[in-house]
Amino acid sequence: MNSIATLQIGERGIISEESLDVIPLKLLEMGCLPGTEVELLQIAPLKDPIYICVNGSHLAIRKETASKIIVTKI
Repeated sequence: MNSIATLQIGERGIISEESLDVIPLKLLEMGCLPGTEVELLQIAPLKDPIYICVNGSHLAIRKETASKIIVTKI
């Protein structure tokens, strides 16, 4: 299984339904919903946080949280 944290810079994935229970409410409100495409934009120099693009918005999330969100690579 792949998570957002396992994507390489520039790779995209679709958030899986299985992740619904582990995605924090704040990220759900910002558009990180199952079925949404997410792209890894950048990784901070110390590997945390990581920067993603969801629905045209750029978000910074902790690597720990990103590792729990399952995606299907596209």
